[in-house]
Amino acid sequence: MHTLLHNLSDLWRVMLAALIFGAGLPTVFALGIRWRGQVDDGATGGARTGALVASSLCFAVVMIAVVTGVLFIARGFLAARLGIHLLGA
Repeated sequence: MHTLLHNLSDLWRVMLAALIFGAGLPTVFALGIRWRGQVDDGATGGARTGALVASSLCFAVVMIAVVTGVLFIARGFLAARLGIHLLGA
């Protein structure tokens, strides 16, 4: 029974990660595309600047998440072959 309760208590962490990386990042990317379209469709003044900043921020968040994920996956290789210790390797 203790094992079952322990597994259920950790289930929310797995579900949260799945929501963030499975649906969250594509949603952020889609928002960036939508705001970038407002810049290209002829928005003027503050609306254009705000849309450009928001879309750039969305793309930066997605790019940082992708690079961090690749480095996390390759951390063992980087530590063993190149002596680079990243992300707790």
